[in-house]
Amino acid sequence: MARTLGIDYGRVRVGFAVSDELGIISTPLDVATVTGMTQAVAATTDRLRQTDATEVVVGQPLNMDGSESELSREVELFIDKLKQETDVPIHQWDERMTSMQAERVLIEGNVSREKRKKVKDKLAAQLILQSYLDSISF
Repeated sequence: MARTLGIDYGRVRVGFAVSDELGIISTPLDVATVTGMTQAVAATTDRLRQTDATEVVVGQPLNMDGSESELSREVELFIDKLKQETDVPIHQWDERMTSMQAERVLIEGNVSREKRKKVKDKLAAQLILQSYLDSISF
């Protein structure tokens, strides 16, 4: 199996994670600070090249009741633009609570507020990707 790139899309920061070659373990990669969707797509295609990932999992920020949020529609637009730049398969994955879960892990680890802001998005991407990998490994 090849590597999978996990993405926690945000309007200002995009978090990235990558799987191992066996598709078992997700590892945080980095966070790109962006000023728009064009930069987010460019940052993603750069990470695809750097990691040799052959598929992408993008977190879908749904409301707690499962309905689409305003950001959900933006994520779909991001995916459409990403599909114009690459031919790798792109999957959407429910990301409800991943940012809160990442924040909780960092707080419990006594990570300072300033540092949390820098790493929360890549940890959220790792949680999204790990959840996806766990679902397909059974």
